[in-house]
Amino acid sequence: MKILVGYVPTPEGEAALSAAASEAALRGASILLLNTSRGDSYIDARYANADELAAAEAKLREQGVEVTIQQALSEGDVAGALLKAAAADDVELIVLGLRRRSPVGKLILGSTAQRVLLESPVPVLAVKVPSPHD
Repeated sequence: MKILVGYVPTPEGEAALSAAASEAALRGASILLLNTSRGDSYIDARYANADELAAAEAKLREQGVEVTIQQALSEGDVAGALLKAAAADDVELIVLGLRRRSPVGKLILGSTAQRVLLESPVPVLAVKVPSPHD
């Protein structure tokens, strides 16, 4: 079994990484870590650098999880890149991190997460960053 985690070097990405690691350990699965950028700026904080990817890989390997890392530009279609990777690599679960939103923002889920949730042929686990009260 393979789990796809959409990773960005943010608290939401770290929450997704932790949830994916837990699921992988529970299911005896490997992880496909996909980091992509919209390609809409020269410097994109969502596009992980080598140190951030190495730290993510080390965190997973310390937990005994096999990991493969893919990094690419999505040309503005991050959801499409996630869905394409899931189909190409026989993924059985997708894990995404979600940002906390205001009451008005909750009416509209992030477009990437919403599209993945609606179009994914496999289950999607959407996780939030734990609040300080959790």
